[in-house]
Amino acid sequence: MQITITGICGFVGSTLARELARSLPEVNISGIDNLSRPGSEWNLGQLRKEGFEIVEGDIRRADDLAKLSKPEWIVDAAANPSVLAGVDGQSSSREVLDHNLVGTIELLEWAKANSATFTLLSTSRVYAIDPLTKLELSVKDEAFAFSDGPTGVTSRGIDESFSTDPPLSLYGSSKKASELLALEYGSAFDFPVWINRCGLMAGAGQFGKADQGILAFWLHRYHARLPLQYIGFGGTGHQVRDALHPRDLVGVLVQQFETGLRWAHPRTCNFSGGQENAISLRRLSDWCADRFGKHEVLASKEERPFDLPWVVLDSSRAEKLWDWRPATSLDAMLEEIAIHAEENPHWLELSSPSST
Repeated sequence: MQITITGICGFVGSTLARELARSLPEVNISGIDNLSRPGSEWNLGQLRKEGFEIVEGDIRRADDLAKLSKPEWIVDAAANPSVLAGVDGQSSSREVLDHNLVGTIELLEWAKANSATFTLLSTSRVYAIDPLTKLELSVKDEAFAFSDGPTGVTSRGIDESFSTDPPLSLYGSSKKASELLALEYGSAFDFPVWINRCGLMAGAGQFGKADQGILAFWLHRYHARLPLQYIGFGGTGHQVRDALHPRDLVGVLVQQFETGLRWAHPRTCNFSGGQENAISLRRLSDWCADRFGKHEVLASKEERPFDLPWVVLDSSRAEKLWDWRPATSLDAMLEEIAIHAEENPHWLELSSPSST
């Protein structure tokens, strides 16, 4: 089997490459990355030492894709993953759509040409902002807690029936459009497509920024005694996200590839840590204080567009269809990141120079 992973030098792509190689030692794994994210060069060197075939190139260029071995399975982990992309003054709106949507179209053409299985790693950010900001929330144990809400929100979180109507952010809309096109291509050209909507990813070696990789960002800065602040929602730090380690996707990815076109059920599923792996920033700071010693976190009442108070995904569909559950606990993820922070005190300088 020949697997190609796009964005292979990112945290998710590199983790999946290593875990798939362990689970499927007989396969060949190649990848492509444009190294646009600080820290990617370090991963590139490590992955090449481990024997992975990697092209330094751009998924929007067919001639760069042609440098790779013919794929049987494409795992698309390439994206500009910031919800602020295109509106923060650091990247243009055209640029984020070019990376996230045009890149997907080029990959789908490549999958069509090779009759390859296509797996799109999508995001919880395809769910609509307005109804999420209007959920009835209470505060319990220094964290927002769900009380009642519209269709698509259960006691376990947001399920696949929740609204995906804009506004979603340019990032969210680019991923939603990519989902739709992937399903259309798969139906029109008869190759398997899977849409895996992932919650917040976390683990050691993640590139930490405030708008991407928030758990790694928070732990590394807390350990280094760098400034931190709770932004928005009254500066309370009550906003909540659930976390998922990307290695927990490997088992279901293999199942999906082996099932191929025989699957008659929905091809779009949430994969996330759920309520058990959910935490607020305030409680994350408490965890850090216990682990590293106390460090002051400031409060800011600044309100930013696209910030959400509570995002926890309900993965019941994946549990029912694939017998899937997250295997890595939140404490295990946090401890893994904490050890990495202690062993790599300059990690933020490598992976996110602007954050230090």
